[in-house]
Amino acid sequence: MEVLVLINIDKDFKNFFPKLDFQLRDFQKKAIQNVVEVGNTLCLMPTGGGKSIIYWMAGIECGGTTIIVSPLIALIEEQAQKIKEHGYEVLVLHGGIKVNKQVSILTDYAMGKITPDFIFVSPEKIATDGYFEFCLDKRQDSIKLMVIDEVHCVSQWGLSFRPFYKRIPEFLDNLFGREKWCKVLGLTATINPMELKDICLTFRIDSKNILKDNILMRSEIQLHVKKFGNENEKEEYFWNLVERHKDEKILVYIYRKKGERGVEGLAQKAKNYGYKAALFHGDMTAKDRMNIIDEFKSNRINMVFSTNAFGMGIDIPDIRVVIHFMIPESAEQYYQEVGRAARDGNGANAYLLYSNKNIEVKRNYFIDDSFPSEDKLREVYKNVGKKAGFKAFQYFDNEDIKDCLPYYIGCGLIEIVAKGFSGISEAYEIKDSEIETLYKSTRTKGFVKTCSRNNITPKDFADKIYSGVLTGKVKFNKPLERWLILKINDSEIFDKQMKQMLVDINTKRQYKHELLDYFVYLIENNNESNSLHQEIARYLGMDKHQLNRIYKTADGNQVRSKSEVIICDLLYAANVNYKYEELLEYEEGEQISPDFTIYMRDGSKKFWEHIGMLGNEDYDKNWSRKLKIYNKYFPEQLIKTYESGALAKDAKNIIEGFAK
Repeated sequence: MEVLVLINIDKDFKNFFPKLDFQLRDFQKKAIQNVVEVGNTLCLMPTGGGKSIIYWMAGIECGGTTIIVSPLIALIEEQAQKIKEHGYEVLVLHGGIKVNKQVSILTDYAMGKITPDFIFVSPEKIATDGYFEFCLDKRQDSIKLMVIDEVHCVSQWGLSFRPFYKRIPEFLDNLFGREKWCKVLGLTATINPMELKDICLTFRIDSKNILKDNILMRSEIQLHVKKFGNENEKEEYFWNLVERHKDEKILVYIYRKKGERGVEGLAQKAKNYGYKAALFHGDMTAKDRMNIIDEFKSNRINMVFSTNAFGMGIDIPDIRVVIHFMIPESAEQYYQEVGRAARDGNGANAYLLYSNKNIEVKRNYFIDDSFPSEDKLREVYKNVGKKAGFKAFQYFDNEDIKDCLPYYIGCGLIEIVAKGFSGISEAYEIKDSEIETLYKSTRTKGFVKTCSRNNITPKDFADKIYSGVLTGKVKFNKPLERWLILKINDSEIFDKQMKQMLVDINTKRQYKHELLDYFVYLIENNNESNSLHQEIARYLGMDKHQLNRIYKTADGNQVRSKSEVIICDLLYAANVNYKYEELLEYEEGEQISPDFTIYMRDGSKKFWEHIGMLGNEDYDKNWSRKLKIYNKYFPEQLIKTYESGALAKDAKNIIEGFAK
């Protein structure tokens, strides 16, 4: 991959991060360059593919402050600590930090007392914290880049949709104005076609700015798929697998928490058998989940039974085995989860165990029941939309409301008009006459009542209070809560609105059925590991030219054959500067790809072709064409090797000749 470097990325990397002793890959350079010099960019790259250094470098190259939205507190803390170690100023803001401390940090930031290079923040903070948005607005000119990690969570077309992520575009609109956003970088490992379309539309990313890493395919993980006639047979096979791999780190995915064959049941059985096992699911406290991750990392346990909660942002490099005890919902979910393994680049095994019963349960229970029914939409709305007008609303504790609210907003029943609080009854030492008037206007001092009594919009009211907090003109006995201020447009759901919501739900449900059906088709027609890797990679949008690059070299390249691995490893060991399959233009608009482009010490180039399939008719024709091009345009620059038992010796002799 050729990188046109207008900024000197290699030089800057050494200057910005002198403690790091590796070189940036071409894909990383291309991504950094695209963000800095073009703008909004979507990067698709595998788990463990080095995405952190992309946004570190892009943020520093853009100047000012970079905001990173990340889904997990543990990941936020880990990444923030890593970049602090390189001397950069970092702010960390999430629900695990005491509110008073967050207010103090944000106040100092808004007043210009601190100017961080990076701000790490949770999507919940962006979606619901009005004071956070208010303070950032004071420094908006210094914010140059927003990074959205696990950007697929934005889209309602995928399994991992998180409503808080959906509020990010609105946040950008509020902060910068609709047409004046800072640059946006989205990062994800896997994404289905509808998610891709949705995200590009949401964040105004042109198709030419969708960058796909050529190491998206994780061929170091051996994929094993086995179908069973019944669950007893499957479980017996499962325990045999566990015993076979008992000395390795094993991650077991099960998508139900309860039951004999759920996370809790199988984890307990594993403990009874004497295995060092633990369970992991989303209903555990954040502290308990972190403890499990720490124990897994430190080898105090070597087996974790989990729902899909064990996923985004969890970095344990030496997981050697991933077992799916039930079928995943889609190819992208499967590939995301097997990608938990082998993040250290060494080999790993992934086993998918399933039955027809699993498929039906996945379709009827996990997919169909994940959407709210008509009855549920009506029942929940009775509590949310009792009467038209403004309503202060605490969003966090009600799962039914979380499920339904996106659909109410989508059909116009409800609008989110401000990020506010319940009221100002805890205020004291008010030194601002306008705020004092607002405070005294009602007995209850509730948010909505105060707005109506003073003919002030919810957004203006919230901003006046935030301004008072920022300037010290009003104090509170306790921190302001994070509430959403809703505008209820209708006190009941009319047939037209319900029809719109149900059409939306049915369309998404059908699409998820199709994702599951396609995944079943893939695993039942591709039993061999490499073919399954290739088919999934093709589905995820990997460039056709890259699909057969399934062998990894010592320096991290992906190549097409074991013979090319030998050549690459010898070049790398000899410290020879080379590029694999770099495009070579021989006439205007006409290109070929030598297997290896060798950059000689005197500034010249050699082109190395390994001729590995002589005798294949199509291969022979293509090689004959390429040979004519070399003879005509690049005489004396071609190096040739042939498939034989002496390849290593032949290649070593050639490489030794470079030094002469």
